[in-house]
Amino acid sequence: MAGDYPIMQIGELASSISETHKLGKEKLVFLNTSDILHGKLLHRTYSTVRDWPGQAKKSIRKDDILFSEIRPANGRWAYVDEEADDIVVSTKLMVIRANQDRLFPKFLYQFLTSSEITKWLQHLAESRSGTFPQITFDQIATLEIPLPPLAEQRAIAGVLGALDDKIELNRRMNATLESMARALFQSWFVDFDPVRAKLDGRQPVGMDDETADLFPDSFQDSELGHIPKDWTIQSVGEVVDCVGGGTPSTAEPKFWEGGTHHWTTPKDFSSLQAPILLETDRKLTDAGIAKISSGLLPAGTLLLSSRAPVGYLAIAAMQVAINQGFIALKCNERASNFFMLSWCQINMAEIESRATGTTFAEISKQNFRPIRVTLPPRELMAAFTAKVAPLYAQINANLQQSRTLATLRDMLLPKLLSGELNVSHQPNSTAHETTKR
Repeated sequence: MAGDYPIMQIGELASSISETHKLGKEKLVFLNTSDILHGKLLHRTYSTVRDWPGQAKKSIRKDDILFSEIRPANGRWAYVDEEADDIVVSTKLMVIRANQDRLFPKFLYQFLTSSEITKWLQHLAESRSGTFPQITFDQIATLEIPLPPLAEQRAIAGVLGALDDKIELNRRMNATLESMARALFQSWFVDFDPVRAKLDGRQPVGMDDETADLFPDSFQDSELGHIPKDWTIQSVGEVVDCVGGGTPSTAEPKFWEGGTHHWTTPKDFSSLQAPILLETDRKLTDAGIAKISSGLLPAGTLLLSSRAPVGYLAIAAMQVAINQGFIALKCNERASNFFMLSWCQINMAEIESRATGTTFAEISKQNFRPIRVTLPPRELMAAFTAKVAPLYAQINANLQQSRTLATLRDMLLPKLLSGELNVSHQPNSTAHETTKR
């Protein structure tokens, strides 16, 4: 119930833009579905027109809403909050433009990206036949939206946008923290910077004496080229336990109904903003877990998607079971989960090269286990883990906070739309006040 607000269909207030961009410039930014996530344009790389895929390109403008037509609940949406004369987008992205005389664009964006609406769109998409769950603007056009006055639409969008801004700040912080962990791995275990410094008679940069003493001052020959003295090379399968998963029969309610054990598929990874898994879409019962040979994997297990697609990575923050689309790495002190996460990220080209298949690429455990990994002594492995563990702990905390903020936003939206909560903007203040009616 929307109080005194009229109920309108989105198709009466917004339209889908499909005009082809007039290619009058040599270089433009081309955005595909992978270039947008949870409200933001992730990549802004200029490229020449002749380098683009062969499909037609849509033009966009400031205040447009971009929405992936495929798997609508995977977070592939964005609000265009900048001038976009130099940006074109794939035909796989829906361009939704509000009639701003009646509908404030950010208000529409908050409505379309709310949890309730995206779940409903996903349901509609999965009800269509085809390879991928897909939606059309015609389906969005029939959605009903309460329509407060424009001033109140702006105020509602401001309140919800403030929560989105904090979520985005957490995302950027996490990207920085993850970059720091990956840079440390690159320096210590790929470029061997501390070893090279000691070989040249220099003190390793940014490192205390105790840590520096863990690195040798020379190299040795190996099957992978020069590696630090006394380091070893082993296959992944010799170092960590690699296991697969399965899917209990979905026709058996006893495996699923009332399930409390997390069970994940690569679909859960498609919208992760950091390599940590906090939640799964589906859960299994004890009987369901018993049907999977690897059972419940411990918290801290590193999960690598082995197909559809190859290469999603995340550390499970909780006990979890997996389907057949993963290789799970049960790590240990010899090769910690943080070490193997960075190793997989940096060696993804090698991992992908071992994938086979005609319908879709898949890397089997048999092909993954023999990949060679260069390992430092245990003391140095422990030192690396101790340094990056706080970074990932902060990433986890930021993700937990963002999840709480997203839940709050989803709780507020229906109350604001129904008029149960009234949002008023004070003329002499930059803050919005939310009060019960």
